[in-house]
Amino acid sequence: MKLAVLGLGEVGRCFAAHLTERGFELQLQAPRPNAAALALATQKGLALHRGPGAWLGAVDWVLSCVTGAQALGVAQSTFPHLQPGATYCDFTTATRQVKQEAADQAAALGIRYVDVAIMGAVSLGGFVTPMLASGTGAEALAGWMDGAGARLQVMSGAAAGDAVALKMLRSVFTKGLEALSVEVTMAAQQQGLLVPLLEQLRDVDETPLRTFMAMLVSTHVVHAGRRLREVQDARQALLQQGLPSAVLPGVEGRFAYTAERLAVDPLPQVQPTMEQALQWLLAHPMPT
Repeated sequence: MKLAVLGLGEVGRCFAAHLTERGFELQLQAPRPNAAALALATQKGLALHRGPGAWLGAVDWVLSCVTGAQALGVAQSTFPHLQPGATYCDFTTATRQVKQEAADQAAALGIRYVDVAIMGAVSLGGFVTPMLASGTGAEALAGWMDGAGARLQVMSGAAAGDAVALKMLRSVFTKGLEALSVEVTMAAQQQGLLVPLLEQLRDVDETPLRTFMAMLVSTHVVHAGRRLREVQDARQALLQQGLPSAVLPGVEGRFAYTAERLAVDPLPQVQPTMEQALQWLLAHPMPT
């Protein structure tokens, strides 16, 4: 099995070094290799190409580790040189739409396309950083990647673009929670209430996340108006502590818009399920 690694930033160099040590036959591509890339190629005795060419015709698997902005262009310049049956694995942070477009172009040429989302920091986890894969060839990729020591989860039956979309959704949740946690713990620490706050959050800590999220969404479309006033009070309280919130203005806007729409088009259900709440929310999207 012959592999090509496109892009020799941190991810590409990590993958190339690990796979070479595991005995895989690799070639590398980087138009402007930095010192670290040149050193890797020299130390491992790997061919380093500055661009796509006939050499790709002998490659079975391509691992694209370029930037998200470069992803589509690199894929389009690579596809014509691959043999039908080859597999192109996109490890970039390109958008769902970009990966779907690239997958369609690959399929037209008989090339399998795998969307791979790296779900952590390679600088910390290296080759064993958790990854998520979707698209044609995902199962086959997992077969040999797992054998090489990777932690790659396949989204069974999912199309290219689904893995990176899930990564972005997870990022919205975790980064939003991170920002909120920073603000609330700063305010609690300043008031000498951090330990009591964590104790008061015990019910959240002990509730399964999916149950907690379902409760928040299903009750949001019932109590947004009342909760809006609570958000405004909380924002004012932080201001009085000299800690203006960057998070709560957005939260206030979300609650205000829901309350406004509910006044015009209330839900027929008194106690909606999460699915019913989401159906109503998607019918009333916030303006861009």
